[in-house]
Amino acid sequence: MPLDRLKRREFITLLGGSAAWPLAARAQQMPVIGFLLGQSRDTLTVTAFQQGLNETGYIEGQNVAIEYRFADGQNDRLPALAADLVNRQVAVLFAGTNAAALAAKGATSTIPVVFAIGADPVKFGLVASLNRPGGNATGVTFFATQMESKRLGLLHELVPGATVVVALVNPSQPAAGAQTDEVTEAARVLGLELHVVHAGSERDLETVFATCAQLGAGALLVASDPFFYSRSEKLVALAARHMIPAIYEWRQFVELGGLASYGTSLADGFRQGGIYTGRILKGAKTTELPTVQTTRFEFVINLKTAKVLGIDVPPTLSARADEVIE
Repeated sequence: MPLDRLKRREFITLLGGSAAWPLAARAQQMPVIGFLLGQSRDTLTVTAFQQGLNETGYIEGQNVAIEYRFADGQNDRLPALAADLVNRQVAVLFAGTNAAALAAKGATSTIPVVFAIGADPVKFGLVASLNRPGGNATGVTFFATQMESKRLGLLHELVPGATVVVALVNPSQPAAGAQTDEVTEAARVLGLELHVVHAGSERDLETVFATCAQLGAGALLVASDPFFYSRSEKLVALAARHMIPAIYEWRQFVELGGLASYGTSLADGFRQGGIYTGRILKGAKTTELPTVQTTRFEFVINLKTAKVLGIDVPPTLSARADEVIE
């Protein structure tokens, strides 16, 4: 091969390598976020988290990467998933459910943890206090698991003739004990006969509704839980098949045909979690970011479902609803 052609080829190869090197370096410098969720992948929560990130200037695939891990409602998988993300040396570990937050906190004391959970993070030991988190974790609480008494009260107003009520609780939910105590006390005050039944897997759900029929239950409260949320379509379909009025945590259940829901905005909580994650990537410390308390609550009623169930919703109750689906 002529010497001038060989030199030209070596020059082009060297030029190409030098041009590629900054690209590789930039890819290595791109921060990686660990995203841990106790439930299955959900478009609403993932999109809301990404939106919060975008508001702080981070766009997935452009200047930040995200490693997703989903436990599909099997909370016993979360510690291993959290450990895997820690081993990958993510810059921030985001946890989107109660059990996921506990797993993330247990997996690392150095990597910043941002949570979006439905329980009290102080009682869970995630933070020292809401205003002064004090450790490597902070985030958002939307008090989902602390609204069971309010949900039961609204269910009683919707179906005042239902004196026997079933509360569905996931025993693997870290807040299950507190949920059970709260709804039991609320039932006592309202003079209702309450039966708490458990479900933590797909096969348990059919049994729950068979139990409702055996007990002669006139209404059902589905407690706050990521597994129940991930099975919202099935739960709503089973309630419709068995013709049992039910109240849920999130509006998504009602949009699918559920009777009613009461809770905070799930999307808003995950969006705020994305914002906090972005702020930490920019240099903020978890100790500098107070835990945010969501204060926006939504009461939604599906009047079409009420009509099918033969429920005459009082106008005063409809007027109190944030949204009525007709």
